[in-house]
Amino acid sequence: MHYLIICLSAFLASGLTLFSGFGLGTLLLPVMAIFFPIDTAIALTAIVHLLNNLFKLALLGRHADRSIVLHFGLPAILTALLGAQVLLWLSHLQPLLTYQFLGAKFQVMPVKLVVACLMVFFSLFDLLPRFAHISFDKKYMPLGGLLSGFFGGLSGHQGALRSAFLIKSGLSKETFIATGVIITLMVDIPRIAVYSATLPLLQTGGLPLLSATGLAAFSGAFVGNRLLKKVTLRAIQILVASMLLGISLALALGLL
Repeated sequence: MHYLIICLSAFLASGLTLFSGFGLGTLLLPVMAIFFPIDTAIALTAIVHLLNNLFKLALLGRHADRSIVLHFGLPAILTALLGAQVLLWLSHLQPLLTYQFLGAKFQVMPVKLVVACLMVFFSLFDLLPRFAHISFDKKYMPLGGLLSGFFGGLSGHQGALRSAFLIKSGLSKETFIATGVIITLMVDIPRIAVYSATLPLLQTGGLPLLSATGLAAFSGAFVGNRLLKKVTLRAIQILVASMLLGISLALALGLL
């Protein structure tokens, strides 16, 4: 059953990301977190994210701006490694709080609390209009790479910061997307390497799930591109953000 739910979520998320304002990882991570420990959920989401962006790279990669890729992407590689290591360190810490509710025992884990807070922050960053208009001068591009890479390695949330730093670069739509795809790959590849060294599911039993989820994401992108590219639904943004906030609260309280 969890295969069906995860694949359906990947299909819908991949289609929705074409117009919803959220990223595939933002939408898929909470679903993965329902079925897997949060560090494993982040790692599995990262691999699906990587596969989906390789698909985009084949379509648009030639339009990327090499200068921005170097100035933004190289610093992002370094901090992506750091962020991934911080995630693994957090996952080994003892519970902050243990409590009982309705006869069941729950634990507030540091790694879940941190990821929950980041999910809330970046959901609001994507949703609220005041955050949507934040942008930075091109001279801060390396700083943007450092920040985007770190949060990408820690929880997978890199798109909002990356867009904020790239939006004033004067890029065409195709170049903006292609440059973002390559930078995303520069973050995803090193963080996945760190995750895979310590998370056993990625070493042994995750291939069937990842293959099915990757195909579902490709299908969602294809269908979304054909049917939904002219649709702009603010209601979907609000609905998705509300769901993310609810799941974040459940993570923070140890319910998931």
